Parts: sequence; structure tokens; C-alpha cells
Amino acid sequence: MKAKHFLRITDLSALEINKVLNLSLKLKKELKVKGKNKSYFKDKTMVMIFEKPSLRTRISFEIGMTQLGGHAIYLGPSDIQMGKRETAYDIGKVTSSMASLIMARTFKHETIEELASGSTVPVINALSDLEHPCQILADFLTILEKKKKIKGLKISYLGDGNNNVAHSMILASAILGADFYSASPKGYFINKKIFKQAKKIANKTKSQILETIDPKKSVINADVVVTDTWVSMGSEKEKIKRLKVFPPYQVNKKVMALAKKDAIFMHCLPAYRGKEVASEVIDGRQSVVFEEAENRLHTQKGLLVYLNKNGGKK
Repeated sequence: MKAKHFLRITDLSALEINKVLNLSLKLKKELKVKGKNKSYFKDKTMVMIFEKPSLRTRISFEIGMTQLGGHAIYLGPSDIQMGKRETAYDIGKVTSSMASLIMARTFKHETIEELASGSTVPVINALSDLEHPCQILADFLTILEKKKKIKGLKISYLGDGNNNVAHSMILASAILGADFYSASPKGYFINKKIFKQAKKIANKTKSQILETIDPKKSVINADVVVTDTWVSMGSEKEKIKRLKVFPPYQVNKKVMALAKKDAIFMHCLPAYRGKEVASEVIDGRQSVVFEEAENRLHTQKGLLVYLNKNGGKK
């Protein structure tokens, strides 16, 4: 069986995303009720390759693999020097000959694609400059838990549209039939190819996709309000410029008042209070950011089990 990789959110169909979410809910309930999960990965190892540091990504995958009866190996930037000391393709070839799964958090999306091209086991994109599909699985699990549905909801994203979270979220919204409204300053719109791809998918699922410079237009009557840092890893040189351009897109009480009364606020973290979000919102009653963070654990497990079952090493 050919390995099934998860490099972009579109690598899963609506049916497959729902299967992963339902499996994640099952594993979450099993852990909460029984205190442990079934050992799906006895005597199996996942290799975790990190070019970028992370709190949630590392602990959710490593703890998740342990709870599923397996083992995880962490390889930091200095351990293998991917692309410098050895090609990503060769690393994928060698690692997959021993490991059952590979997870990678890279700067360039091309790096993880090259890694996957050499791998005979599933490769998971834990973040690249183009997409953050694992985060979006956790986001939609949280939305499903809070709203009991996804299709037909209005999701509003404020801030840097040319951002891996926004990219994966607009595509997932289109796939699952949710409306997605994004508000960004000029020059910070969603990647044109991704926006075009999302529109094409939305035409089939009958969801609404809109991009604007007007935050109010995006947020009005929203069920879910989402933002992310204005200065992502890799864009630090633009920090001064960005901090001047983005303040009108801050999520604060006035902005949340435009959304539905029962709207929830989401942020993938780490968050910078007083910048992209006001403290009164992220620490307020509508915020689900810490439940969203915990759901990284549950959706990583659901994804691991699903990929192993559908193209993993036996």
C-alpha cells in the first residue's frame, strides 16, 4: 500500500477530514473516561523533524504517540541539518526504512514535499510556510465541539492573510462547506493560488469565500472569529512595518460585538496580547484558545491512527 501523506489540508477529502475528526473525538473520550488509549502503535516509532521550534506541536505529537503505545524521536535543527548536510529526499528514504511515521516542521513547503518524495511511510506537515494543516484539524474539532456542526457556519479571519493558518483554514472551510471571510491590509492578502483553489472548491460545496480590507465586513454575524500573530517566524525583519499596518485588524471587544452573541474566538498561539488580540477577548468568556490548544493532542492522535491505517507500515 502506498504511503498516504498529509502535506496540505486538501490531501484529505471532506469525508476523510470528518473521519479524522470523529476518530479524534472517540480517542479524546476514551482518554478522558478510561485514562488511557488503545495501543495502536505498539513497537512503532515516529520521527519528528524540527527546523522551527514549537511548544504545542512537539508535546501534542510526542505525548500523543506515547498515549497510543508508540515512541517518538525528536530531531532538532542541529541534529541533521536537513538540506545542508543531507538532502531532504535522502533523509526521507533513510528514516522511512526504520520509522513508521515521519512528522516535520519546516520553513519551506518544498522541503517537506521533498522529504515525502523519498519516504515510504506517511509524512505529516506539522507546519510549513505555505500551510498548517494539523492546526486546522484541531481548530475544526474545537468548532465542531462548540457549535455541533461546521457546514453553514461563518468563519471570520482577521490579520495577515498570507499566512499558513489562513491558507489551510480557507481551504478547509471550503471543503467542509463553511463560509470564510478574511480581512487583511492591502499587500497581505491570501496567496492567489490558494484563494483561487478555495473558490473552486467552494463552488462545489456552496460555501461563500470573500476577501476584503474591511474588518467589519468580515466579522459581521460571524460564528467564529480567528486571528494569528502579525509577525510570524521568518518575517521578523518586517516587524516595525507590520506593527504600523495591522492595528485596525486587532480583535477586541468592539470587533467581537459585531459577531454573533455566541461567537467563539480562536487563536493558534502563541498570542501577543495588545497586538493581534486584546486581553479582554483572549481571556474572556468567548475565547476557546486553550481548548483549541489541547485539541492539538486529540487531532494529532486521530490523524496518526488514520494515516497508519490508510498507508502506514504494517
